[in-house]
Amino acid sequence: MSSHITNRADSATYASHTVDAIKTLQTWYNRETGLWDTTGWWNSANCLTVLADFAIIDPSASDSLNIPEIIQNTYDQAQKTPVQASKVLSVAGLPISTYTRLSKRAEIEKRGFDNFLNDYYDDEGWWALAMIHSYDIGVQGIGDQQYLQAAIEIFEDMKKGNSSCGGIYWSKVTPYTNAIANELFLSVAASLANRVPSRKDYFLDTAKTQWNWFKGSGLINGDNLINDGLTDDCKNNGMQTWTYNQGVILGGLVELSKATGDKSLLTEAQTIASAAITKLSKDGILFEGCEPNCGSDGSQFKGIFMRNLHYLQKAAPMDPIKNFLLTNADTIWAKNRNAQNELGGTWEGPYTNATAGTQSSALDVLVAAAAVA
Repeated sequence: MSSHITNRADSATYASHTVDAIKTLQTWYNRETGLWDTTGWWNSANCLTVLADFAIIDPSASDSLNIPEIIQNTYDQAQKTPVQASKVLSVAGLPISTYTRLSKRAEIEKRGFDNFLNDYYDDEGWWALAMIHSYDIGVQGIGDQQYLQAAIEIFEDMKKGNSSCGGIYWSKVTPYTNAIANELFLSVAASLANRVPSRKDYFLDTAKTQWNWFKGSGLINGDNLINDGLTDDCKNNGMQTWTYNQGVILGGLVELSKATGDKSLLTEAQTIASAAITKLSKDGILFEGCEPNCGSDGSQFKGIFMRNLHYLQKAAPMDPIKNFLLTNADTIWAKNRNAQNELGGTWEGPYTNATAGTQSSALDVLVAAAAVA
């Protein structure tokens, strides 16, 4: 545990910090597009998810922040905002996404949910989880069934992405089998199994098949960390162990454990989580290998790990995980914040330029702390 912060906050204080940081996040919110300026398309799905997660743990604060209406507006407007997407991997293996927003259509096309679908299965998975978490809060009775249906439509599109290695490809245009798209597919399938009782077996069969494949695919290395993807001959490619690759799998296993009653899945998640905390931290603070130049994509990764670590801690509490979440939350607030409550990408500090991506990533930690303190 880091020695940087000696005074531990309580749950109410973390919630108060979260409210202040959400107010700042919303200064980047574009009501016309339903997206957050200064960050990308998939990042906006993560912005929405952190709002929904906070609404679940503090409904009254959520109402005061107008989160239900923000969710509904994003659902309505983001689908009408055509976005052209392209992605490449840098030499270091860092995903670099480029999104170009085009002129908005007046109506959603007949198929429905069409702009939550694009050429990248990972982008689709982020929006599916955002819709599922929006459904979870009920959003005061508006749109909640639409959100779940949107997630189902996305799941069906992801399911078409069969990779020759097993699992699914990263995209419809690049035959790369990477970890994140497959972790998202698992998490979406298991989450739907827990929320659509009439079709539980259908979604659960996919989730179980996906996890059995993933566990045996070689993506999890000898250090219990998950590398970025597989080679063309379906071997671990030895590329970066990004924090988000250690994160989404945790939430997926929490949902799969809930759906099956198999508690051993939580133990497997704890093994991955503990390895990540040990090997991907500096002095008790989560650190991304690309810092301080992680770009729009990499700046989102750490928050995704902490969000899913929060889900695991709620399902299977461990003191080291709780302490890790709280230490990072305390350090972010003390050392990575300016006078406007903007939160940068290097949590240890000092504060540098913030975007909606770095803000929502840090917010994942504050929400986690409010939930587990």
